[in-house]
This record gives sequence, C-alpha cells and structure tokens, in this order.
Amino acid sequence: MGVTRRRLLAGLATAGAASMCSPLLQKAAGGIAGPARLYPPMDLSLFDTPVHRGAWDLRVGYAAITWDGRDDEAIEQIAAVGYPGIQLRANVLKKYPDPKTLEAALAEHKLIFVALSSGGTPLDPAKEKDILDEHTRHAKYLQAAGGKYLQIIGADNPKGAAPNWTAADYKRQGQLLTEVGKRAAEYGIQTGFHNHMNTIGQTPEATDAILDAADPKYVKLELDVAHYLQGGGDPAAAARKYKRRLLFMHLKDTKPSPTARGGYQFAELGQGRVDFKALLAALKETHFRGWGIVELDGERPGSTRTPEESARMSKEYLESLEVRV
Repeated sequence: MGVTRRRLLAGLATAGAASMCSPLLQKAAGGIAGPARLYPPMDLSLFDTPVHRGAWDLRVGYAAITWDGRDDEAIEQIAAVGYPGIQLRANVLKKYPDPKTLEAALAEHKLIFVALSSGGTPLDPAKEKDILDEHTRHAKYLQAAGGKYLQIIGADNPKGAAPNWTAADYKRQGQLLTEVGKRAAEYGIQTGFHNHMNTIGQTPEATDAILDAADPKYVKLELDVAHYLQGGGDPAAAARKYKRRLLFMHLKDTKPSPTARGGYQFAELGQGRVDFKALLAALKETHFRGWGIVELDGERPGSTRTPEESARMSKEYLESLEVRV
C-alpha cells in the first residue's frame, strides 16, 4: 500500500506539472491560437496616478552653538522659548560623558536630540583612522543618548592659500564620508553632509561632486541654506534637487558685513538675504517631512541680544510665515 501511495502522489505531481506547462507546450507546438496566459488580466490604471507622499511637515529645532559651550543653559532656554528639538556639538561628550545623563536632561526639558555636530573629515591619509574612530564614537554616543543624525563637515580650505580642490579630492571626500556613514549606520544613525563655507563643500558644484561620489545609502545632505546661498547657490533649488536625499536642514540667514571675514555675517532669520518664502514653497512642493534646525553661530560683536532673545526672534519670524514651531 505504501508503494502504491508513492506512485499515486508521483503521478499526480507529474500530471499537475504537465497541466501547468501544457498551454506553453501546446503553443510552442502550434496547438493553441493566440498567446497563453500564465496570470489573469490585471487593471493597471491605478498606476497612472502618482502616489501622494502626504502633506509636508517641517519640525523646527534650535542649535546650541550660540551659547558657546554653555549647554545646560542652552538646553534650558531653547526649551523655554518653545523649540521641540536641539542640535548639540561634540563638546557635549565632555560635559555629559554618560549619554544617558544627557538623554535624561533633554527628556526633562521635552527636547528631541535631533543632531550632533561631529566635526570635519580632513583628507590627510595619516589621519584617516583617527577620524573614523572619532566619528564612530560620536555615533555610538548619539545612539545611546537617543539622538538621530550625525552632522559631518568636509575638509577645511588650506590656510593662507586659495582653495584648489580637484575632482580627485571630491571623490576622496565622498568616499571618506561613506566610510563614516557605514560606521554610523551600525548604530542606527544616519549621516548628513553639511555644505559649509571655507571648506571643500563651499560651492553648489562642490557639494554636487562630493554627494555624487558618496554612497546615497549612507550619506544624505544636511542643507545649510545660508552657507549654500553664500557659496553661490539657491537654497530653494537645492531643496528641490535633493528632495530624495535631504536629511535635515540648517535654517540660517546671512547678510553683508564689510568688517566681517569674507564680507558677510550670519543673522537671525528674516534679517538677511535668504528667501525663506521661496524655500518653504519648495519644501511644500517636494513634500518634505523632517527637521530644520535654526542656527546662529554666535551673537555679533556689539549686539545687545542674548542667545535666548535671538532664538525667540527667529521663532517669531518663522511663525509669521505660518510655520508652527
């Protein structure tokens, strides 16, 4: 009986396979008129309409850099002004060597740890291992403290000489950023390349070349709109161009200053040349959903404003543009 059952099952399997293949075999032999269908007809008209990505959603935080290392004060005042997120610099690792202590301090003030400024990536091969190790430590700390994004700046321009970056330099920078991004990804942290004046990523063309050389899986763009404008670009156009790769932004303003280095200085939002209305229109158009960190590097010489007052001033400007902070 066992042998009979095995033969029966084998026969059924053979018959099933033959019945499935028979239309193709018969067609090949000329036995069926017209094409054979392996699957029933499908209505593909639904694919004619693009899938809606959802409404745009800009969440706004503030950078602690304005407080020049006084991070406790920055945390307290950024929260008091009403920002829900914060960006901190790597010096916070010394202030809070235990990332859980920082996580608790931020939670107490209802602040989300959006990003950590991790520093630069010089192209000196002799420094590569130390650079990668440092950024890896920062990513590990950021993850343990409940943070999201690792901000990386490219190599500084040479001191005392005009920058003369080559295509090979841009390629090397992109590769180095990719290595940082891979190590950060092991801790669940995404890496954002920060376009920045006085670095290899100063101009829009340089930013393009570096991002082209970097693996988009591991390296996104952290678009600083003031640096991008100062470097000769259009921030709104950049938001459209990099809509699929835009990780988060620095909402920042810049205005001419004959006495400042480079002939410009950063300012509170609405006080400079950045067209924030055009930028917001681009973000809405591309359905951006993510963080924008308001940043002011420091109070200008002679200014009577405090960092908290500048933070409040920028918040009020965004709210005047109907951005909910």
